Amino acid sequence: MYILGDIGNSETKVFLVNSKDKIIRNIIFPSKKFNNKILTSKFTNLVKDFSKIEKILFCSVVPKSFILIKKFLSTKTKKKCFEVKNLKLKSLININVNYKQVGSDRLTNAISLLNNKDNFIILDFGTATTFDVIIKKVYKGGVIAPGIKISLNTLSDKATLIPKINLKKIKKIIGIDTISAVRSGFFWGYAGLIDNIVNLIKKETGKSFKLVITGGFSSLFKNSIKNKLIQNKDITIKGLIKISRLIK
Repeated sequence: MYILGDIGNSETKVFLVNSKDKIIRNIIFPSKKFNNKILTSKFTNLVKDFSKIEKILFCSVVPKSFILIKKFLSTKTKKKCFEVKNLKLKSLININVNYKQVGSDRLTNAISLLNNKDNFIILDFGTATTFDVIIKKVYKGGVIAPGIKISLNTLSDKATLIPKINLKKIKKIIGIDTISAVRSGFFWGYAGLIDNIVNLIKKETGKSFKLVITGGFSSLFKNSIKNKLIQNKDITIKGLIKISRLIK
């Protein structure tokens, strides 16, 4: 049995996976403000017998949280807890960027998809809206745009007369009140941002790409982006499963 996890800025997702790469169970909890008591409660629901755990692997963009989880799981399982970027990924992917500055979650997503024939743009609606460019087996880099939820919350925090708003798909461009105007701006604004960035990547590289979208808002935008796309919500766990094979 393996413990595989993704520690994002907002939430942590952890999966129990068997040796045949089948997901048995998973848990989700906030990535910050947890302690050993909370970890004990969460992981007891995930793992019934810690002695059966063979491998532990996380991708993480919150170092302090990874350190706490690593210490907890290493004590419980007596196994080494690995972070993706501590493994020798060169056997899986060529990385053409500053290795220290690219998130392990983004590399994990790239490794999940890459092959010797296709080019991919991975669009992840997370705390930030990220675009990752993979040409065959080479990670070429990407684009980081403001995250939708953070941008919405910042607007309502800074603008006294704009309330907290849940983003929804909206058909009309012109809003008739504050809420519909904000929804239009964010929905159609991000749809336009996405298509524009994808088209600029195609123009700059001179390549064609398969566009894969994932993350919280992917379902909202999947039918409103002009570029043809594939929605894949399991991209990170599939990447972690692939990378876990490097652990001997």
